[in-house]
Amino acid sequence: MPVKTRYHSSPGGFDMLGLRQNATGGVEIIYDDGVKRRLKWRVCSPASEGAIGEALRHAVNQTRVLPALYSELKRRSIAVESISS
Repeated sequence: MPVKTRYHSSPGGFDMLGLRQNATGGVEIIYDDGVKRRLKWRVCSPASEGAIGEALRHAVNQTRVLPALYSELKRRSIAVESISS
């Protein structure tokens, strides 16, 4: 898994989705809206970097990034759990 991968909104928004490996080797997904909201999820199911990256890449270019992210993760059977900041 990658240490860090980032996807930025191409329609000109400030949204960013990222994939990173935490200190214990687990994989986390990060969302930042560029203003005040930053959310983190831990990936709980075994999934390839390609599958997660494809889901993030597709979701970040949608108008409503978070609903698109949940939809893309569900479509690929990637389970996540929220992490408090």
